[in-house]
Amino acid sequence: MPLDLALRRAITDRVRYYNDLGIYDFYRRPVVPGSASELENNVARPPSAAFVLKELAVIVPEESLPKPKSQPADPATALRLIREDLGDCTRCRLHKQGRKQIVFGVGDPNADLMFIGEAPGADEDEQGEPFVGRSGQLLTNMIKAMGLRREDVYIANIIKCRPPGNRTPERDECDTCSPFLMRQIESIRPKALVALGAVAAKTLLAINAPMSELRGRWYDFRGTKLAVTYHPAFLLRDPRQKKETWKDLQMVMKEMGLTLPEKPSE
Repeated sequence: MPLDLALRRAITDRVRYYNDLGIYDFYRRPVVPGSASELENNVARPPSAAFVLKELAVIVPEESLPKPKSQPADPATALRLIREDLGDCTRCRLHKQGRKQIVFGVGDPNADLMFIGEAPGADEDEQGEPFVGRSGQLLTNMIKAMGLRREDVYIANIIKCRPPGNRTPERDECDTCSPFLMRQIESIRPKALVALGAVAAKTLLAINAPMSELRGRWYDFRGTKLAVTYHPAFLLRDPRQKKETWKDLQMVMKEMGLTLPEKPSE
């Protein structure tokens, strides 16, 4: 049964929305015959992907749909283009809830190590740079303890606008904004990623587990190794966890071939 015009327009608008985020490839989970997820014989099946595309072509010619953009070889250029695509973003509710500016990311476009936090805070929203408040000062000290400088790494967040009152980002806000982060990661291609805190870890890994279970091991994230540790803001509230965080950072240092500090002689 053909899709009605309203549904075709709705699908087209959704495709364009994801194209604006830089998403051009769509996948459909296969349905195993006889499984509980398969619809009963007397219920109409959803149209196939090929049928939907054919229907879309009726109202939107293929040549008029946005095409995937080729990835510039230069990471700095790629990041600049992503920032331009982001624009003065109004894709989620946060642009109406008091954010002053978008906080994109900062650091070396060719960095081997990338830190990913949760969301900008008040200081970050004011200055337009991630991790510049008290938690940012602690993160800078953590980076120095690894034998690196802040400008040697790249720092970004799951979402790029400050949630009101520094509340935890909502799931739909993360889903809307994270595709731009994925493009940043793809452009930089670091050797290792460090997710700072539960929101970053759960969003990137799609795993709903406590930090105690997420830490202390490596994950494969789109071909890049990813480690999880505590967010600096959490460490300011509970300094007892700094020792555990240092263990996580030493694991990262070992993987990256950075010089580990010598143990003090007994």
